[in-house]
Amino acid sequence: MKLRLLGVSKFIYLAIYLLVMVFPLYWIVITSLKPQKDIFSFPLKYWPERFTLDNYVHIFKISKFHIYIGNSLMIAIISAMIVLVIAILSAYVLARFKFRGHKQIMLAFFATQMLPGFVALAPLYLMMSSMSLINNRFSLVLMYTVILIPFSTIMLRGFFQRIPASLEEAAMIDGCSRWSALVRIIIPVMLPGIASTFIFAFVQNWNELFLAVMFIDNDALKTLPVAMNSFIMKFDVDWGAMSAGAVLSILPTILLFAFAQRFIVEGLTQGAEKG
Repeated sequence: MKLRLLGVSKFIYLAIYLLVMVFPLYWIVITSLKPQKDIFSFPLKYWPERFTLDNYVHIFKISKFHIYIGNSLMIAIISAMIVLVIAILSAYVLARFKFRGHKQIMLAFFATQMLPGFVALAPLYLMMSSMSLINNRFSLVLMYTVILIPFSTIMLRGFFQRIPASLEEAAMIDGCSRWSALVRIIIPVMLPGIASTFIFAFVQNWNELFLAVMFIDNDALKTLPVAMNSFIMKFDVDWGAMSAGAVLSILPTILLFAFAQRFIVEGLTQGAEKG
């Protein structure tokens, strides 16, 4: 009886938790599909009488939303790819080799995660200005890459440490060079960790607002979070456009998670250990 009550309590707790987590997403989607007059109606309509795509059409009429999406995609993907390459190599070195300064480097990586980003804003702005990188998409790629390398390296180092060194040593005994063993043996086993790191870097870049607002002023170079921020006006908020933009902005991350889930389910690490 006690176990049954415990099971029911867990079910109720999880159901409430799921409701709290999903409701904001539901409300954004429903608001994006409501006519403008229904968005502010009272009492609130949790299910609109009529669905419309007017807010989605409106958002492309009042802004260059397709350009903002393209800018965000380009910056997020390029930066995440560069982060991934650098983090894989640095994490491999930190996981496999012991050398002087090894601990200090890890300590420095951890320390960078404790500092708020705005602390470095003034020197960063002066540096970018001196290199004529203000209002330049490359500046965002550069800053996002530098900011994400420490944490991505820490993440991947943990994945490397879970893979037995005997795996690459066996490959090297069979004639592989260290580089070849890394690329042909270790990285395929690491795919779940690599996918997780890429998703983390992509989502961080995709959602970043603070630096994008500070360093990009040209309308044609703005990213999606900056464009979304512009829907918040001084005396009003365009909730219809804001909700439609929010729905469109989460689509790439949903697709990315759906794609990467396949790698996680495959369990490549277990397969390698059995082999």
